[in-house]
Amino acid sequence: MPPRPAAPPSRPLVVSADEDLLDDVLRVLAAAGTEPEVATGGPALRRAHREAGLVLLGADVLGAPAVRALPRRPGVVVVAGGVLAAPAWAAAVELGAERVAVLPDDEAWLAARAADAVRRPVERGWLAVVGGPCGGAGVSTLATALALSAADGGDGVLLVDADPWGGGLDLLLGAEDAEGLRWPALSGVRGRVAGEALLAALPEVHGVTVLAAARDDPSPVPAEALTAVVAAARDCGRSVVVDLARPAGPGDPTAAAVLAEADLAVLLVPARLRAASAARLLLAGDPGEASPWRAARLVVREVPDGLTAAEVATVTGAPAVAALAHDRGALSRGERGEPPVVTPRSPLGSVARRLLGELARPERAA
Repeated sequence: MPPRPAAPPSRPLVVSADEDLLDDVLRVLAAAGTEPEVATGGPALRRAHREAGLVLLGADVLGAPAVRALPRRPGVVVVAGGVLAAPAWAAAVELGAERVAVLPDDEAWLAARAADAVRRPVERGWLAVVGGPCGGAGVSTLATALALSAADGGDGVLLVDADPWGGGLDLLLGAEDAEGLRWPALSGVRGRVAGEALLAALPEVHGVTVLAAARDDPSPVPAEALTAVVAAARDCGRSVVVDLARPAGPGDPTAAAVLAEADLAVLLVPARLRAASAARLLLAGDPGEASPWRAARLVVREVPDGLTAAEVATVTGAPAVAALAHDRGALSRGERGEPPVVTPRSPLGSVARRLLGELARPERAA
């Protein structure tokens, strides 16, 4: 069966009887590259209100019975030619408007919002979260290798550093001098964020966009900011790897927030008894509560004279999907600011490709 053609993007709906306001709105939408549907009542209004990707209500129709009878829905913006009076503000809130756009001051915002609403849908990027049960497990190196391997495959990737006291993930990419934002410059973001603008503000090296911690201003990464950044990147088609290097208990809100959305969670466990025991605690969670790590895939990092992968599986109660062989040169390369080697035969490259294969399994989409 041939693939079904993509549905055309829906047209915005404009509801207004104010000719001057209508002219201004149509001009802004034309600049955004979209032609709207205009309706003020009847079946056409109800149909368009249901189907439109964006609904623009003129301030002049906020009290109209046909408008007040419409069901609440997302994607409603009230457009006005001046500051709204208190009763009009109350009506806008009652209708569930996400914003009141006052022209001409908000023309740029309205054009961007309209363009975003009619953009053809893109396939949402996947999310992989890498963590460890103890310090020094090599989580940051594996997260970086996973991002580099995905970038080698032609996918755009955002690598996010969720460990503000780790010294900065950009060091592993040799990007410490690259221009762009770091945490905590984005610690205040919340809710819906423009993904393209966010990605453009971050450093990029070796095909990987990176949001790293700032070495001169370490501070906790708020769970709300982390999830907003991750969602913004994924919504515009960018896949994301989050480094949760510093170990935290099952109740850690930042880890829980990002793990809840993960397509793949990876727990890197050094082949030592204490590390395996700590991993078991992470997987088990608090009594009476499911651990956010419960679905994690285990990768065992081999160490000289350490446990075998089978022994780690016995201690943790979970099988390992891969074993990361000891790489003598990894430490020295990191000290020289050289990115991890991710060739198919390298230890990190082999494991990264195994994890990318986990992301590509059909049951992930089920």
